Amino acid sequence: MDFEYVLAFLLACLVSYIFGALPFADKISKRKGVDIFQIGTGLAGASNVLKSVGKGSALIVLVFDIAKGALAISVANAMGIDGVLVLVPAAFAIFGHWNSIFTGFKGGDGMAIMGGLAIALFGTVAIIAMLSAGMVSLLAQRLPFSSLTSIIAGYTTIVLVCLYLGDKVDIAVWFGAICLLVLFHALVGHSRRNRSVLSEIDA
Repeated sequence: MDFEYVLAFLLACLVSYIFGALPFADKISKRKGVDIFQIGTGLAGASNVLKSVGKGSALIVLVFDIAKGALAISVANAMGIDGVLVLVPAAFAIFGHWNSIFTGFKGGDGMAIMGGLAIALFGTVAIIAMLSAGMVSLLAQRLPFSSLTSIIAGYTTIVLVCLYLGDKVDIAVWFGAICLLVLFHALVGHSRRNRSVLSEIDA
């Protein structure tokens, strides 16, 4: 691993972080007179924008957040970063979305950007997985942790299809680490918000 590759790798991580940190949900919501961090779940993501601002704005945020993930992988590939190592810049894109330098290190859960990463990494397989996750989400929407169930379904689909095709199996397996990070971050965040609400009620 030569110096130029290491430099390209570090630059890819930095660029991916910046892509992830772009605050589309915050900016689009503010154009509608809404501070997305002070309403609903307090998260800068398409789901909160849908509930707190509207369908049109949520769709725009969803598309841009997916694009952030896809661009992070595309730029890393253009810099010569591929294989399992490309998942490191991918993780930096997620970190940027969680802790945006443009919004005082606030952000969203990262579900949409993770979808963008999957599309760039796995192409049609990711589309199939997202459809699978969407179907499970609809069927399990009244159950607790329906998002968790849908992500497990989507990720399982990616792994099974990659195994069947014999392609990108190693990337699919390690992509699971990013999925786990996103899920853990989401669950911890939701737990903290629930405790905050309960403490306000107790007060």
